Amino acid sequence: MVDTMVRRGITYDVGTRTGPYLSRPTFDASQTRHDLTVIRDELHCTAVRVSGTSRKRLLDTTGMALDLGLEVWLSPLLHDGDPAQTLANIRQCAAAAQALGSSDLVFLLGCELTLFMRGIMKGETVAERLRPHRRMQLKYLGTHNRPLNAFLARAGHEVRQVFTGPVSYASAPIESVDWSLFDFVCLDYYRVNRNRHDYGARLQRHFAHGKPVIITEVGCCTYRGAEDKGGMGWDIISPDGHDRLTGSFVRDETLQAGEVIDMLEVVEKSGVEGAFVHTFAAPSLPHRAEPDRDLDMASYGVVKCYDDGHWEPKQLFQALAEHNAATGSA
Repeated sequence: MVDTMVRRGITYDVGTRTGPYLSRPTFDASQTRHDLTVIRDELHCTAVRVSGTSRKRLLDTTGMALDLGLEVWLSPLLHDGDPAQTLANIRQCAAAAQALGSSDLVFLLGCELTLFMRGIMKGETVAERLRPHRRMQLKYLGTHNRPLNAFLARAGHEVRQVFTGPVSYASAPIESVDWSLFDFVCLDYYRVNRNRHDYGARLQRHFAHGKPVIITEVGCCTYRGAEDKGGMGWDIISPDGHDRLTGSFVRDETLQAGEVIDMLEVVEKSGVEGAFVHTFAAPSLPHRAEPDRDLDMASYGVVKCYDDGHWEPKQLFQALAEHNAATGSA
């Protein structure tokens, strides 16, 4: 089979703020450069999706990644901003990206905005908008797609005024995007219980747009049962202080590694041109000896982080390194 996977990617979160929660409280430039070097040399990735809230962190990390020869998919995230705030942030980030003067830069002007931006669906916070009954209503009614595409059309126009490189949008499964606006069809595409039997087949309709299809997120958390929860696998953290899990869970790095590699193999066989594993690290979800405080179980990271700031590879790290090396040499 001809290798269509020209982009073997991973997400690098520079710190995403959701309410009071910040996914990377401390940003260290030397550590970030080290991480990016590991991503290139040990994980054999060719691309990195740089995501997060702080514009400075985003641009500093993007510059480092470009210096290391990685293709960057710049993904600014402003959770709970209203449309005006989100649009202003998108334009400012796009203009700053243009100033970097690189041809190895793709701009993702948003991510699952129906859920993460205020104004398309009911709910003032991400937590409110993620409530299961609200997501199910949207799935069947589809009332969010018209305002979403109206926003994307405006945002796309604004971005192309200041950024000359490729532009796309990381979509959620419940969103029907007008892909004529963009250079790539981009999907955050997790496997859960209900799509396990046709996970690859469901991708086929996205090739009808005649554009490269990119999986902008694929991953699995690190406990038994996470394989059926997909993008909601993180939802086992107690909302009271975010320092404990909501119940008794069994850590399983073998399951995480097997699930992610299997999903990658499925989407690659489907003909996608790239996939970004979510995510490299989750510093705010440290691995601890006490099972009820092992927040890394709720992490998608290929490495496990510790309270003192260092990280160690999980089983997924080695599995992904071997997979990428084999794919790249095929």
